[in-house]
Amino acid sequence: MIKPWHAIFALFLAVVAVAVVAQWGEWRTGRAALLPLNLTPGGPAVAPPGRIWIDTDAACGATDRTDPDDCLAILWLVERGADIIGISTSFGNAPGDVVAERTAALVAQMARDGMQVPPVFLGHSAPAGPGASKPPGVNALQAALEAGPLTILALGPLTNVASALEGRPDLHRHVTRVVAVMGHRPGHLFHPTEGKGSGAIFGHGPIFRDLNVSVDPDAAGSILALAVPITLIPYDSARKTLITGADLDGLARKGAASAWVAKSARAWLTFWNDEVGLPGFYPFDWIAAAYLTVPGLLNCAAVTARMTREWTFWIVPHPSLVVEPPTATGDPTDATVLYCPETSGLLHDVLVTR
Repeated sequence: MIKPWHAIFALFLAVVAVAVVAQWGEWRTGRAALLPLNLTPGGPAVAPPGRIWIDTDAACGATDRTDPDDCLAILWLVERGADIIGISTSFGNAPGDVVAERTAALVAQMARDGMQVPPVFLGHSAPAGPGASKPPGVNALQAALEAGPLTILALGPLTNVASALEGRPDLHRHVTRVVAVMGHRPGHLFHPTEGKGSGAIFGHGPIFRDLNVSVDPDAAGSILALAVPITLIPYDSARKTLITGADLDGLARKGAASAWVAKSARAWLTFWNDEVGLPGFYPFDWIAAAYLTVPGLLNCAAVTARMTREWTFWIVPHPSLVVEPPTATGDPTDATVLYCPETSGLLHDVLVTR
């Protein structure tokens, strides 16, 4: 006897199968067919970063599945003598206490190498709604903005940045730019295999999520609503750059801090080799650091950005930050931001040779 739930489940499978067949290309590659963006090669030019604040969810090597990108980005900027006023810790790649510990460990390693290291402040360890008490990292970020223009490099969720700017319109004019690692085109999946591997389901490899948005979408929406310059460094920007074992070997020879970061990246590289199926990993946050320090490496376009809800595999809804070409009939509440989905062929060598 066929029970009702059997019929419902069979119908569900049939719907999924039809959806997969109808959009097989998107299923395999994770990429929907969309109108192209009007990208400016190597630009457009923006104001130099000047004073920099780093907000990070660094969890480098805390587990086998925590990426080293934040630590690579921080190390890159400190090595190059960037004017880093401070670092605030957040949550995302790991709980807030783990992020604080790993960030402090990196800073200690850089100090061993004789680098001029910035102070580190504890930020929010969970999403913070309006009126939430402000931890030291948020207070320090506000003080840095009060002192003058500041570029904010947000490597994790925008929780601390939104908290610092909440109710403080006087600080908005001192935000030179918020550079945030997030955003995507409508329907695009965070799918590194892109139909090239032998994934578990019809050749579909693993799918990541836009983590920095998904762990605190309200904060992302709050920043989009402000009249401050924003650059989004999305997943797409990393698709042509792989950090391999040979790159980590070279990094390990450059000093105590570099060796510490390289060691913290080994398990992440193994995950990408064995489960993602690529010979290296994408250096998402490191690319955002390069954007601040080496002009001309990324191709960017002015786009409209908004928070919306999308469906993973047409089944599970989730909040998303999506961007599209600007139109004359666009929603006036959409934000205008720079979106940088392509990189120069020089990027890999610039990163690993430093």
